[in-house]
Amino acid sequence: MIRRGIFKHPKNDLEGEIGRDRTPGPSVPEELCVTCPTCRKMLFRDALAESSYVCPHCGWHFRISARRRIEITADKGTFRELNTKIESRNILNFPGYDEKLEQARHTESGKDEVVCGTCRIGGFDSCVFAMEPSFMMGSMGTAVGEKITRLFEYAAEHRLPVVGFTVSGGARMQEGILSLMQMAKTSGAVRRHSEAGFLYIAVLTNPTTGGVTASFAMEADIILAEPGALIGFAGPRVIEQTIRQKLPPGFQRAEFLLEKGFVDQISNRRTQKKLLTRLLEFHAGGADE
Repeated sequence: MIRRGIFKHPKNDLEGEIGRDRTPGPSVPEELCVTCPTCRKMLFRDALAESSYVCPHCGWHFRISARRRIEITADKGTFRELNTKIESRNILNFPGYDEKLEQARHTESGKDEVVCGTCRIGGFDSCVFAMEPSFMMGSMGTAVGEKITRLFEYAAEHRLPVVGFTVSGGARMQEGILSLMQMAKTSGAVRRHSEAGFLYIAVLTNPTTGGVTASFAMEADIILAEPGALIGFAGPRVIEQTIRQKLPPGFQRAEFLLEKGFVDQISNRRTQKKLLTRLLEFHAGGADE
């Protein structure tokens, strides 16, 4: 099923980062301002929205919703959503999972776990997906894996590139082995899309971890990452406890991964669409030749 994308503009769109830090100072309505968690500067929400939710003082990239992500990436009025009826269910009758799903669906993101569809980016027809950080920490269950798999299959069938925005806490424990199986399923879809000769660009945002990192997030032809994004499989604390060694500074941050060759380029959100357009244009030109 395809329907026109409807973007929500909730006042609390910065997913868990607005209002987190309270510091003494002048009383300003929360509806108007937010404090940057890094530089502690007070920012007007309207100005923050105009800067793509990047702090103009320190460059901190605020976490944003999947629909807002697509809105600032897709050409205006071109996004069409796919597979809207696929939702998570408590397949294994895991205790308390129904309540968690119900609670997640009553947040600002609603039923969004990952938003998938078609659009134009800088005038180039593309498929796009964006994971939702506020829905159970962006974790990947069977519904997320199914929607992403179907998107890659649709892209291969219609000869389209895929641009994907990842943000995830990894595989969803409440779905057990079924959530882990999504790693293989999505990887297979990515490979078939790649073997057909089509481009896949992944943009890793903060945080991208667990089974998502170990599958489709790191299988793209071009891997971009937002500044300071945490990217890895296991968390730094788990790794230190396992190897009994202190990790180097900045370990698992985007800049560290760029230095080690796991990421192709750091992409500032304010110029991200321009970069994506250039990459899509370059690939389209190569395809024509």
